[in-house]
Amino acid sequence: MDGKNDLNRRAFTKQSSLGLLGVSLWGMGCHHQNPDPMKSAVSEKSIIGGYGDWAAAQLEDPPSLSFRAPAHTDHAQWRPKAREQFLTSIAAPSLPNKRPQVVVKNQYVFDDLHVEELEWQLPYGQKTQAVLLKPADASEPLPGVVGLHDHGGNKYLGHRKIAQTTADQPAFLIQHKRDYYGGASWANALAKRGYAVLVHDVFTFGSRRVRLADVEGISWGVPEATEEPHDASTQSIEAYNKWAGAHEHILAKSLFCAGLTWPGIFVHEDIAAVDVLADRPDVDENRIGCCGLSGGGLRSVYLGAADTRIQCAIPVGFMSTWRDFLLHKSYTHTWMLYIPMLARHLDFPDILSLRAPASTMVLNNNEDQLFSLPEMKRADAMLTEVFRKANAADRYRGKFYPGLHKFDLEMQKDAFEWFDQWLRDS
Repeated sequence: MDGKNDLNRRAFTKQSSLGLLGVSLWGMGCHHQNPDPMKSAVSEKSIIGGYGDWAAAQLEDPPSLSFRAPAHTDHAQWRPKAREQFLTSIAAPSLPNKRPQVVVKNQYVFDDLHVEELEWQLPYGQKTQAVLLKPADASEPLPGVVGLHDHGGNKYLGHRKIAQTTADQPAFLIQHKRDYYGGASWANALAKRGYAVLVHDVFTFGSRRVRLADVEGISWGVPEATEEPHDASTQSIEAYNKWAGAHEHILAKSLFCAGLTWPGIFVHEDIAAVDVLADRPDVDENRIGCCGLSGGGLRSVYLGAADTRIQCAIPVGFMSTWRDFLLHKSYTHTWMLYIPMLARHLDFPDILSLRAPASTMVLNNNEDQLFSLPEMKRADAMLTEVFRKANAADRYRGKFYPGLHKFDLEMQKDAFEWFDQWLRDS
């Protein structure tokens, strides 16, 4: 979920993260006690300098709408109030009154999977392109999973990052899957286990990307990105991605001016994808899950919290606390993460806890350069506490693996087995 060219940033962010992990985090592992705001003594360093402690002190722990707060004892009464605050804060565009009209552009068998190339039009932007993968010999309704693609510094691509529909793949796509997915197209691997997996391009990625020809009034300083990539060459796509990375902060600020947030648009479009999946006769609408790495992990948190049809959610490589982002890691993430004012009501793990008691798994990497390990552990403890308090301790599992930011084969195996337990075999 980091910004521009992720492949070039991996070493930089790793070095920066390790340096920050060496700093003793203020108030780590305990509830914040708001100090006298008139006292400005600085006890620790942060990415916002001497203002870090003061800003972090504004965060109550637990926040007012967290189920961890002693005032909340009845989960059934708490969740609607907390979810309403979340949905208000993300400021999503209004949902259309009717479902997207899905067009099947092509269908065929590839790698023992039935593949459908789909397309639908949302009320804004280019048409959404997607693929549906399922076992070629499936005859009964299947559990469905919305596969959520990553950011990865590559906005030219969308669903192709995690789904494969042809034998030939360009070198840059093969490398992306090696870096993040152990070389696998995980949507295909999951579909082969007996799932209908829908993977769609989301706002500003793939078919939903911003076209350079539609933009005017600003100068980019990216002379090589003067037109839409006209071929699949690495150089052409890298030029576009450099331009798109520079455009993110402008787009986010413009969305704020419309009373919108980037997370709200993500949720809007991902819910539309759940609509598409749930409406299919070959999908059991009562057994739907979601999963994704990095930007897809972020989207899994938000979609899993917003849509009660998601019976099993697995965010990968995206779980920490607002305090971690505030003091240490906001620079490793794009504007796609941030929801103004929500931290006053819910910590970041509290958003995912809105799912309780629905099954939820979070997969983390110990050396993930995008987060601080102590705060990742603290987030895991928060989620464990909520699910235990909701009498659903068996429906939450947080796991930690060695290595950098990834969703490798071992992690995929654990995620797929969790889906099997709570979706396929339930």
